[in-house]
Amino acid sequence: MNHLYFGDCLDVLRDLKENYPQPFIDLIYIDPPFNSKRNYNVLFESMDMKDASAQKQAFADTWTNVAYMDELHMLAEMHKDLYDVLTAFSKAKSISHSAVAYLTTMALRILYMHKLLKDTGSFYLHCDPNMSHYLKLVCDMIFGEKNFINEITWQRTGAHSDAKQGRIGFGNVSDIILFYGRGKNTWFNHQFIPLGDNYINKTYRHVDEFGRKYRLDNLTGPGGAAKGNPYYEFLGVSRHWRYSKERMEELYKEGKIIQTKVGNVPAFKRYLDDSKGVEIGTIWTDITPLQATQKEKLGYPTQKPEALMQRIIKASSNEGDVIADFFCGCGTTIAVAQKLNRKWLGADISHLAVRLIVKRLVDSYGEGIKHNVKIHGFPADVASARELAEKTDKGRILFQGWVIEVLLNGVVNEKKVADGGYDGYLTYQTEAGKEFVLIEIKSGKVNVTNIREFIRVIDKEKANAGIFVCFEATVTKEMLKEAKSAGHIKIGEIEFGQDKIQIMTIENLMNNHHPNLPNVSSTFKKAQRKENKSSSYGLFD
Repeated sequence: MNHLYFGDCLDVLRDLKENYPQPFIDLIYIDPPFNSKRNYNVLFESMDMKDASAQKQAFADTWTNVAYMDELHMLAEMHKDLYDVLTAFSKAKSISHSAVAYLTTMALRILYMHKLLKDTGSFYLHCDPNMSHYLKLVCDMIFGEKNFINEITWQRTGAHSDAKQGRIGFGNVSDIILFYGRGKNTWFNHQFIPLGDNYINKTYRHVDEFGRKYRLDNLTGPGGAAKGNPYYEFLGVSRHWRYSKERMEELYKEGKIIQTKVGNVPAFKRYLDDSKGVEIGTIWTDITPLQATQKEKLGYPTQKPEALMQRIIKASSNEGDVIADFFCGCGTTIAVAQKLNRKWLGADISHLAVRLIVKRLVDSYGEGIKHNVKIHGFPADVASARELAEKTDKGRILFQGWVIEVLLNGVVNEKKVADGGYDGYLTYQTEAGKEFVLIEIKSGKVNVTNIREFIRVIDKEKANAGIFVCFEATVTKEMLKEAKSAGHIKIGEIEFGQDKIQIMTIENLMNNHHPNLPNVSSTFKKAQRKENKSSSYGLFD
């Protein structure tokens, strides 16, 4: 069974540590939001309303208002050195408040990840040059300097042509990936890329009697006697050799050593078809960014190519190993882990991300894949839904998002106001075009006044209909009567039989009941990137 968690990855990590006292993960890759002073947005569904595009923001990449002191105090108990360093950073005028907040939130989560990683395990942290130096310091303190393995530079895009726009500096075209081992026995499979045609033609210039291409390689021992290489005569030539005399004789009998001319130094025949290719270094320029026309492109704002994850997963795991991604976004790590026969677990704070991952798996493997995936974090029954709604303000917001995005397949309204607003919306297609329906979620006590206010919002926004969601026990006859008084759905001059205001209960929705709308078609679209200045609830709000 593979596992997909909805929620703050810190909560997920704590639960995993409690339930699995022994480290069990072979590879962790994370691609958390960058502290880049931008908001990333996912355009989940568009509609024209007051000349603005409604947005579903998957996460906010803004840290200036993060309340991080509680997490900093947690570090004081778990890792005093980290606490001291980050406290010193918070007092330094040259380091921004947002940078310290970002580092604190990341440090606590990476600390828990470290606890879940096997001694042979690997950790990859994908970041950008703005914070990579700070994050390396954090990881050095958690994993130990000796367990730092590589700083990988991935050229994620081509050169920017923004010089005419007044930009000072070279174009930013790369991301940084920090690679750490859990201990000295970290598992690693060396990776290779094929040799280029120009290199082959230039280097493998010889062909044997069987048509096999080869090149000549040096057989002498580098460093001579100082490196302990044996000295003897072979084919009339005395040298310090790379191999023992017995091994040289074996290679010669096998036809792998050639002397081009009597008296010349013998050479080793390295065949092209024996070559694994060029071993991959720390500068990755061969993995191109995703293009809009590529099949795997989902439009998720920070989606990485599957080829990038294939390289990492193949290098640091084997079939059957456990792969984890605690900021899994649209699920590229999960998709590749599934493809490469690894076990996996992923976590994300966004309902959209969880839904997108499940859809991605179903599109690749069919509905049957759902039987092999356990989703955690969504309420399993009415009691747990009520518990989430009443837990905290954050829980209430998550409850609203779950109802809108998961149960109703709608979109959260990130610009809602305290009074006179609405919590979300969905669209449906009719012969006359696209219509939109507003959604209002109430988790506490409700009365007929709430219905009247919602009707006024529907009329003000010129919405086609409204869905009012609450718990069954709170629905009254007066509320039902008031909802009926709003009449039926109209499209143009045509009136349909469906109620304009529909009261739906959590119980109804969890029993797979749906709003009654004319000629409903799916509103789900691939996420598309769009950036604006709006805010949203997110991991650190």
